[in-house]
Amino acid sequence: MAEDRSERVSWSEKRETRSPPSTFDRDTTRTGVDPRERFDREWPDCWADAAALLEWTEPYDELLDDDDAPFYRWFVGGRLNAAENCIDRHLEAGRKTQVALRWEGKRDEQRTYTYHDLHREVTAVAAGLRELGVEENDVVTLYLPTLPELPITMLACARIGALHNVVFAGFAPDALLERMSGTDSSALVTCDGAFRDGVAIDQKRKADAAMAELESTIPTIVVDRLGPANETQLGPDQYAYDELVDRFDGADVPPVPRNATDPLFHIHTSGTTGEPQRMTHATGGYLAGTAWTSRTVFDLSPGDTYWCTADLGWVTGHSYVVYGPLARGATVVLAEGSLRYPDRHRPWEIIERNGVEVFYTTPGVIRTFMKWGESFPAAHDRSSLRLLGTVGEPIGPDTWEWYYTHVGDERCPIVDTWWQTETGAVMLSTLPGVDEMKPGAVGPPLPGIDARVVDEDGRELPPGEPGYLTITKPWPSMLSPLESDRYWVLAEYWQQFSDRRADTWRYFTGDRAVVDEDGYVTIIGRADDVVTVGNRRLGTAELEAAITAVDGVTEAAAVAGSTGGDTDLYVFATIEQDRTDRDGLRGAITDAIVSRIGRFAEPAAVVFTPELPETHSGKTMYRVLETIVDDERLEDSEPLRNPEIVGELESLWTTE
Repeated sequence: MAEDRSERVSWSEKRETRSPPSTFDRDTTRTGVDPRERFDREWPDCWADAAALLEWTEPYDELLDDDDAPFYRWFVGGRLNAAENCIDRHLEAGRKTQVALRWEGKRDEQRTYTYHDLHREVTAVAAGLRELGVEENDVVTLYLPTLPELPITMLACARIGALHNVVFAGFAPDALLERMSGTDSSALVTCDGAFRDGVAIDQKRKADAAMAELESTIPTIVVDRLGPANETQLGPDQYAYDELVDRFDGADVPPVPRNATDPLFHIHTSGTTGEPQRMTHATGGYLAGTAWTSRTVFDLSPGDTYWCTADLGWVTGHSYVVYGPLARGATVVLAEGSLRYPDRHRPWEIIERNGVEVFYTTPGVIRTFMKWGESFPAAHDRSSLRLLGTVGEPIGPDTWEWYYTHVGDERCPIVDTWWQTETGAVMLSTLPGVDEMKPGAVGPPLPGIDARVVDEDGRELPPGEPGYLTITKPWPSMLSPLESDRYWVLAEYWQQFSDRRADTWRYFTGDRAVVDEDGYVTIIGRADDVVTVGNRRLGTAELEAAITAVDGVTEAAAVAGSTGGDTDLYVFATIEQDRTDRDGLRGAITDAIVSRIGRFAEPAAVVFTPELPETHSGKTMYRVLETIVDDERLEDSEPLRNPEIVGELESLWTTE
């Protein structure tokens, strides 16, 4: 019980409250009525607000069908097309010449697409896909880095009623093969190569290796990224993207109306918390949810310039690089490759050059900015910024304050968002310009979202008591499993409490959290993020909270490893640049763990590292640290945002 009490005290401590900056005057949520009260009072009819942001070919006749709960169906009877909502209707509204996409390449290239340009190329690609035999309800796998051709092909699939299945370009051939086979893909779109810190990587070779193992032959479209200096040979049933676009330029491909309940795309979870699972999102509910949150959380209106650093291989890239912002008619900035290449000025140059107004990134990226130092953002004009956002993992109060002060100049509200691949859109966040902000606390549920923290028996817990984060009402952008997905979805998300509270519908998020007296939620970590030391299971979030509470420590990861037959705790931590008293910090970290957890958890080693290994979605890859501790070989570092840190960690491990 002592461990439970210490966790309760830590996560329920009073957080400083910040008022919305008075200079933020573009809030679209101010209506004179508290939106949460209205949505609670009018639920589920309140979600008609989200549907009203879309253009419908045929109006829906039933907002919510709950006959097959928990597999709810939204906007039943309605028909629409996602590409039409992201492109065509903006042309009709007189925004043909407005910029839709601004692309920043790794080699100082820039490309700009107006909404007219976007419409023309999306239509050409859609015609090309049809020529290759892709039909409505077929699946097209996309295996591309952050190039304009990726969102263009996603929208081309949506235009003809095909589903896209985006696979992160850093994945190895086996991962690509698994995701193609699991979706029964009818075509593949990839590129000849990509650049990693100036070095060309043969992307097509990886795609060809996966295709060689595929049971059936399917057409492949190849985008030319490397240019004429790197000639690529196309094999049988392989086609050059540029030639297809030229061939079908000006083609007339009307958008195919889809039922609101028809699937829009497949996407796989990252696999950081278990085996990657295929997710499916429905056209109407997903698009309504992403458009509504893009307006409500990110305050996006037509013409606003917006940059989200997420890779399009993850759901954040789907929801808040492509569908949400383009449905709102925004100008989307795309940046290829690492934010540190060619130097640490790059992110601030992108913001300055493009006049970015809304910036959305991960706490891991912000911590990297902190380690680089405030001189880099200070050297650039950031006056265009008016709203900042974070996603991917909890953001610590110190990181929040640095972001607020040195990036937003204390005039930009921060929306610290919580959501998942499964939820499709943001679920918890403050409303900018309306809600008070609490550094380190993600915020209350959005209007229409009913989130509760419960114990292992499904009973709601009082403020300050840590437990399991659950959602107790359906929402439009929720996952829409196909028949083949139904059984694992039920087991994973809806049967956690069924034997104890059979009368209660709850979506089990898999995250642990605590709520305060004001209804603000703080995410503690994954329920399954544990290490076992001395036959005791310890939550990594609790351990890492104790470590980062030490003055001078900016980030930490705790893993268990076996050396000499014993299982011990090992700590990897990053520290402020000006701290040189490493022995003193090691002692302080050990004391913090012993005081918080107990003597049995005293770490066998504390290793200081300039960075922790992270995925492109901002999550710490504990598997990398575990392989280093256990002296094993890392099989694949490509999913890492910062693969170069692996060698440095191995060197630090042997010397420290």
